[in-house]
Amino acid sequence: MTKLSVNINKIATLRNSRGGNNPDLVKVALDCERFGAQGITVHPRPDERHIRYQDTFDLKAVISTEFNIEGNCREQKFIDLVLANKPAQVTLVPDVLGQITSNHGWDTIKEQVYLKEMVSLFQKAGIRVSIFVDPVIEMVEGALATGTDRIELYTEAYASEYPTNKEKAIAPYIVAAKKANELGLGINAGHDLDLNNLQYFAQQIPNLLEVSIGHALISDSLYLGLENTIQLYLKQLA
Repeated sequence: MTKLSVNINKIATLRNSRGGNNPDLVKVALDCERFGAQGITVHPRPDERHIRYQDTFDLKAVISTEFNIEGNCREQKFIDLVLANKPAQVTLVPDVLGQITSNHGWDTIKEQVYLKEMVSLFQKAGIRVSIFVDPVIEMVEGALATGTDRIELYTEAYASEYPTNKEKAIAPYIVAAKKANELGLGINAGHDLDLNNLQYFAQQIPNLLEVSIGHALISDSLYLGLENTIQLYLKQLA
């Protein structure tokens, strides 16, 4: 079964909008685990507009499932944060300063030397590494050369096209996943996956290990309740 890692950035955004500690980010993370989530994901950014750097330390101290820290490894503060916390997984995302959300994968050919250095740095600390990539065979092959353990397929393009032509939307992802399987790379996925498109994606992608979902899941929970929403997402992955 594909694991569900809940990205709790949006909970931090809500908390930060009023100051204080309501909602309590750590409690929400623990509740997500209690409700069935198999992992917790955070994506701290330099302006700390949602996840604060201290949140990462607080969460690491209590999380019993898999902890995944996403972010831009070009930021030394991010590197230091990951090495200090030693999560189960670090996902390397090519964000730029001030970016609202992730919107592209790494060019694993152009950035190969740099990524190889970063992958090695985290792996030596005992951290599994995943690299955010677009569903392009050359980018998957380039990822292998970096030494990464996994890739995370950036699924915004799939989610955008799914309502009008799901077969066309999934096609490049199937090809990329088959190549990753052939090369021995683990496969994660994330971005704009939701209750409408998740099941089809999971059924079509061979050996999908993990999906990281935040915005849609937290939005759904406003209507459906957090526990019920997590259970509904898990059913899509069964």
